[in-house]
Amino acid sequence: MSDPAESQQIDFTIDKQNLYREESITDLKVASIRCMIPVKTDGSDDPSRSRIFFGSTQLMTPEGPLPIQSQLSASSLEQAMDEFPGAMKKALDQTIERLKQMQQQQQQQQGKPQGESRIYTPYE
Repeated sequence: MSDPAESQQIDFTIDKQNLYREESITDLKVASIRCMIPVKTDGSDDPSRSRIFFGSTQLMTPEGPLPIQSQLSASSLEQAMDEFPGAMKKALDQTIERLKQMQQQQQQQQGKPQGESRIYTPYE
């Protein structure tokens, strides 16, 4: 059970200057784009701030689905859709690199020779 004093140290204050409404757009195949729309405290749109777009998808691996996501440098939904393929490729490459680094660390810790890891990358 957690310490009651510990929960008193957590700041649950809402940042009222950084509020967003989330919209989700999908093609029901591969793409999911979240649009974060800045809003004021009354819930109305805040045109003084820019929208933020995030792209995400999943790849199936032998170990199950691998989520891939990235912020998209876009100011409109159309730009976000155009940027999506390249951003997902870059995010996938970064994920594979991190998995390979984890694989190497695991092998070093266990003293196993290269190639005997239990971590699988999507390209294997």
